[in-house]
Amino acid sequence: MPEGDTVYRAAAKLDRALTGHRLTLTDFRVPALATVDLREGTVIRSLSRGKHILTRVDHERAWTIHTHLKMEGSWHVYPEGERWRRPETQARLVLGIDGRKAVGFQLGIVELVPREHEADLVAHLGPDLLGPDWDEDRALANLRAQPQRPIGQALLDQRNLAGIGNMYMAELCFTMGVNPASAVATVDQLPRLVRRGRQMLEVNKERAIQSTTGDLRERERMWVYRRDASPCRRCRTPVAVTMLGEPGRERAAYWCPSCQPER
Repeated sequence: MPEGDTVYRAAAKLDRALTGHRLTLTDFRVPALATVDLREGTVIRSLSRGKHILTRVDHERAWTIHTHLKMEGSWHVYPEGERWRRPETQARLVLGIDGRKAVGFQLGIVELVPREHEADLVAHLGPDLLGPDWDEDRALANLRAQPQRPIGQALLDQRNLAGIGNMYMAELCFTMGVNPASAVATVDQLPRLVRRGRQMLEVNKERAIQSTTGDLRERERMWVYRRDASPCRRCRTPVAVTMLGEPGRERAAYWCPSCQPER
């Protein structure tokens, strides 16, 4: 699933491309919204909230288009006439203005709600690591509310803090020397861990190539994520992978058995 910085960039791309413009095309390719027509509406803003994208459109009344990338989704912006880089059959939403189109491919969620109900879409989320409402104290309180929960699971729970996915969870735990299966209560430097998580997302939010090592070369960007069986960059111990979470909702966690001993 895309990380919070990926969603932030997608929302920023939509904002730059569409905000302030009048829509000449709206093609909702989901059954529930197949007859919706927002042509002549004006795009007011696109912004991210955790892993959700909210696009505000004024058309007779104030609307919000809610999209979520889930596992495979992405937003592309094309000049008029340019060939799409993904199959048209994967398009779930097309928003057009004079001279360009924004195309959402394989979006996991496409919803349209009156603007006054926008807050309900994201009310379940914890503080957004990249949002103007970031609240470290509330994020820490959320994490500590379940002290025996594995820290890896707790970081992935968007109700605690919004924006961390599998990649940042693995990289964050490694750089802090914390085993992802360790209970939240055993993490001595939880405030520092949360601050470092925010720092990771901030550093990467403006660049398409994500890196936690500072090295942008293809095989050198990550410390442990998707490097199972490869030698740890610090101690050369083979990186391990385990599954965290409830049955049916497990997520892969990558870690170094030497640098991140279990507690």
